[in-house]
Amino acid sequence: MAAARLIIVLVFAGLIAGCSPVGTAVGVAAAAGTTAAQERPVSKAVSDAAIRSEINYKWGKHDLALYRKVSLSVIEGRVVLTGSVINPQTRIDAARLAWEAHGVKELINEIQVENWSGVSDRARDEWIQAKIKGRLTLDSGVMSINYSIDCVNGTVYVMGIAQSQDELDRVINHIRDTAYVRSVVSYVRLKDDPARKT
Repeated sequence: MAAARLIIVLVFAGLIAGCSPVGTAVGVAAAAGTTAAQERPVSKAVSDAAIRSEINYKWGKHDLALYRKVSLSVIEGRVVLTGSVINPQTRIDAARLAWEAHGVKELINEIQVENWSGVSDRARDEWIQAKIKGRLTLDSGVMSINYSIDCVNGTVYVMGIAQSQDELDRVINHIRDTAYVRSVVSYVRLKDDPARKT
């Protein structure tokens, strides 16, 4: 019953933000089942789901290629954009449209402009991402649900909320110990970080 109410609230939030009702419902319904287990309060998870849906809607309306090539993570109004594009204008458009979404507090644009990222590079990035997510899930000292992992050309971007510095160190070590990882960029905040109150 609580999950059903949450889905209604999330869909309503997307409608207020001007998103497509169908796109919003699909995007936020997936978040409803995991919201209660996350470190974020339900109200912030609802807001983040609405932000994500609105950005995806804007990207899809603007350019389907942008929607397919760029990924985003949203935690407490902080948005991280990742992906690899050929045209520098695509990188600019992705950020501009993301800033237009209601509730965005901070935007971190990590989209790479490169022309050498091929099918094998994308497959390797997906393998790296899956491997890291698996390691975090199996580590009882890590609340993996609080982390978002993206990988572009061997660079791993991690965003989330760590229970402690020890947990964050474990997460970073798992990433660094994964084959083919070239570098790690962390946007993780600690649970008791005063910046989370804003």
